[in-house]
Amino acid sequence: MAGLAGRFARRWFSGLLGSPLQVPALGLHVRGPAMLASQKDFNNAVSQVKLLKEDPGNEVKLKLYALYKQEAARQNYVDLVSRLSASSESPSPEAPAADRKQPESDSLVVTSEDGITTIRLNRPAKKNALTTQMYHDIIAALQAASKDESAITVLTGSGDYYCSGNDLTNFTHLPAGGLEEMARSAAALLRDFVNCFIDFPKPLVAVVNGPAVGISVTILGLFDVVYATDRASFHTPFSHLGQSPEGCSSYTFPKIMGSSKAAEMLLFGKKLTAQEACAQGLVTEVFPDGTFQKEVWARLKAYSKLPPNAMRISKQIIRNREKEKLHAVNAEESSVLRERWQSDECMNAIASFLSRKAKL
Repeated sequence: MAGLAGRFARRWFSGLLGSPLQVPALGLHVRGPAMLASQKDFNNAVSQVKLLKEDPGNEVKLKLYALYKQEAARQNYVDLVSRLSASSESPSPEAPAADRKQPESDSLVVTSEDGITTIRLNRPAKKNALTTQMYHDIIAALQAASKDESAITVLTGSGDYYCSGNDLTNFTHLPAGGLEEMARSAAALLRDFVNCFIDFPKPLVAVVNGPAVGISVTILGLFDVVYATDRASFHTPFSHLGQSPEGCSSYTFPKIMGSSKAAEMLLFGKKLTAQEACAQGLVTEVFPDGTFQKEVWARLKAYSKLPPNAMRISKQIIRNREKEKLHAVNAEESSVLRERWQSDECMNAIASFLSRKAKL
C-alpha cells in the first residue's frame, strides 16, 4: 500500500507546488484556533503524505485534495495529515465528514421578457462551473419555465464562458455515507437533471457565449437550437478524468455527427471550434463575437412572437418518438458514471489531470 499512496501523492504534488493555485475555496470549516499553519508546517505535511504506510482510501484523498487547494485551510491539512500519520498502522482509516456548501442564490439568474424565459449561469469568476446546488436550481428553473407564459426558453452564461462543466470541488463534499453515497446521490441528480431537458415541452435554445466543457456540451443534443459565438469551443474530456459520457451524448452525438466524429470527442476528448461544431451539426449557427448578442437576441425575440402552441405541438411531434430511448440512455449513462466515480482509475485520473494544470 505504501507504494500506491506514494505514487498518488506524487501525482498530486510534484507539479503543483511550483505555481500559484487558482481553484476556488470549498467552504470547509477550520477546526480549532483560527490560526493558519506556517509554510514550513504545510510543506512538512505534504512530505508526510508520501510516507504514509497505507493507502488512506479515496475519501481521505478527496478531503486532502480539498484542503490542499485552499490557502486558508492549511491548518486543516496539517491536522489531517498528522492524524493519518498517527494512525497509519490501523487497517482502514476513516475520512472525516465534509461540510456541505451553502446554496448560492446568485449563481443562477432567471428572467422572463418578450416571451422568452432566460436561465443564465452566473458564476463568471468560476467560468460558470456547475455546483451541486446549481443542478437543483436549473431543474427548478426548467420546471417553472415549462409552465410559464413564455414561448421560448434560453440557457446561456454570464461573462466569457458559457460553462466550464462540473465544479470539481463537488467531488470533495462527501456525505456521511462517504464516497459510495456521494456517487449514488450524484448519479440520481444527474439523471433527474438530464430528464428535465429530455421532457422540456417548449423550444429550448442554447446561446453559447463562450467556451463550453463537459455536461454543458453533452446536453446540447437535447436542445432544439444552438447558437454560438465564433469564440466558443466545445470540449468533453471524459477519458482524461477517468469518466464516461453523460447527457445522452453516447446516443445523440453519433446520431448528429456520425460515430467516428462522436468517438473523437467522447473517447479522445477532441476540442471543437465553433465552426467545427457547426459543420458537424452540433451547433445551428455561428455568429461573429462582436455582434453575437445583438443578432441572436433579435432573432429570438422574433421567434418568440410565433404562435406558442403551434411550436409546442411541432416539438412534440419531432421529439416524442425518441423520448423513451433518451430516458433509457440517460439511465444507463448515469448508472455507469456512478461506478466510475467510485473507481481508483477515476480518482487517479482527476489527480493527474489537475496536477498537469490542464486548462479547459
